[in-house]
Amino acid sequence: MRSVLWVLVALVALAVGAASAHEVRGALERERQYRGAPACSAAPVRASGCVWEQEFTVRSAALNRGERSESPEAELVLPSGEPWEVTFPRTEPVMSEMEPDEKVVGVIWHGRIVEVRDAEGRRQQTSDGPEGRPEDRLGGALAGLSFGLAGLVGGVWPLFARGEPRHVAAAKMVRWHGVGLGGTAILTLWAQAANGWPLWAVPAIWGPLALLILASMAAFALGALRGELDGPSAPQEPQPHVS
Repeated sequence: MRSVLWVLVALVALAVGAASAHEVRGALERERQYRGAPACSAAPVRASGCVWEQEFTVRSAALNRGERSESPEAELVLPSGEPWEVTFPRTEPVMSEMEPDEKVVGVIWHGRIVEVRDAEGRRQQTSDGPEGRPEDRLGGALAGLSFGLAGLVGGVWPLFARGEPRHVAAAKMVRWHGVGLGGTAILTLWAQAANGWPLWAVPAIWGPLALLILASMAAFALGALRGELDGPSAPQEPQPHVS
């Protein structure tokens, strides 16, 4: 049952990784379009590919800390009184400082507020912001595919090697190193986002670390197959000498 569970989890991870990999190109294209979008000559009356900066007044802001299913959100109001609801992927650096009646600038693109700027010039993307999405998708692809492949191999292997404890131990080494591969990809993505590194930094950092983990995986799996990871055998009792 444990092996079957690992196979199911691995298949889900592979599906998520494949979907993320498929979205990388689209996310890159959307980010390129946003960065190259011209400024609107007037306030757009419908969703448009140009960029318009509009002043809003903050009516309310909720950090929603501790609410696992709720994103930070704010209600912004146009000078006309029309409210706009926006959510944020995180609270820093602008959303956490929002106060009612504060003036902010919302960047509107394709009919949505994709970025908010405060009076001090700090900027923060909303959940609809296009920047940073390629990195998220790439990190998800690396994590899902690497963990999924290792988990699938480590889950299927014992099913074909029942009654062979060394093979079961080797499969276990493969599975847990797969967890390391996926976890390292997530940590790399976190470091990239925290430091604002470019997209290429994700594979550049994760690649060498992944090679080290794969080398460790191979060494431990071979050690398990050779019996080097077996527990100490029970000492044999001395046989009585018969003359």
